[in-house]
Amino acid sequence: MTILDARPETAPIPFRLFAVTVKRVVAISPTYRRITFTGPLCDGIADNRHDQRIKFLLPTDGMPLDEFGLEPTDWYQRWRELPDDKRMPMRTYTIREVRSDVAEFDVDVALHGRIGPASSWALDARPGDSIIVNAPCAHFPDVHGGVDWHAPERVDRVLLAGDETAAPAIAGILERLPADSCGVAVIEVPHADDAVVIGAKPEHVEVVVLARGGAPVGTLLEPELRRIAPRILEECEVIARAELIAHAPLEDVDIDAGLLWEVPVSSTGGAALGDRAPFYAWLAGEASVIKTLRRLLVSELGVDRRSVAFMGYWREGRPELGG
Repeated sequence: MTILDARPETAPIPFRLFAVTVKRVVAISPTYRRITFTGPLCDGIADNRHDQRIKFLLPTDGMPLDEFGLEPTDWYQRWRELPDDKRMPMRTYTIREVRSDVAEFDVDVALHGRIGPASSWALDARPGDSIIVNAPCAHFPDVHGGVDWHAPERVDRVLLAGDETAAPAIAGILERLPADSCGVAVIEVPHADDAVVIGAKPEHVEVVVLARGGAPVGTLLEPELRRIAPRILEECEVIARAELIAHAPLEDVDIDAGLLWEVPVSSTGGAALGDRAPFYAWLAGEASVIKTLRRLLVSELGVDRRSVAFMGYWREGRPELGG
């Protein structure tokens, strides 16, 4: 048994490192590879669904996985202190499905050619390949973190929007919405066939798939939200009076220097709006596009900031911050 097989003898923690191997790779569409992972401890990964994030630590020639190890308490600091030629690329993904009974989980990886380490790794991934993931622990008794869907229990209308990097998270949220939910989910993807990433959804939540082809990211998403957002807001009567908009200015976020990440939660970690709200939106994707949509909903349409979560998952032309 290697260090990567050892089951830790520590108190429960929300996240830990897991050594995993690729079990299956399925090209479910032109853009997505559905990669199934397994490992001796994968029955201990929590099944939180929604938009649960995990981290991939990808192998490099300079750092064997066994050498890095799975020590939970200081792994991030150890990773940061590695020399550049040994530091494993780290990227963030959404868990698509967890099957604890067979110690498996799926991740739908959006491919962007060989312009980055994660997409390159996914293109070449084969059964038996190994990586390390930082994932939530099933035995931890409290909230794990890494989930940013914090809508009230009852929402009259929901709005979900994002590009291909956010579509797996949108799919996870849709599958967990109450059956009587109403609203719209908009995904902008390179190909129409990429809609396969969306699975089950409530009957009254419309899914709009925008296939942009070779156009820049956000080309179709912004005009579509300008078209549908006012209608959704009118349906639930939450458009603010014009005189109120001036009193709720948005802080400018330098998306080249930091993350655009604004998720409204209460002091106890629940929905900022309590148990019920007329409207809730979740938007994620390329940071400059999400920044524009943030301004549209809050500054132009007057939506209460407690009703909208905005996440810049990535930045065009730049590596993931912290990874």
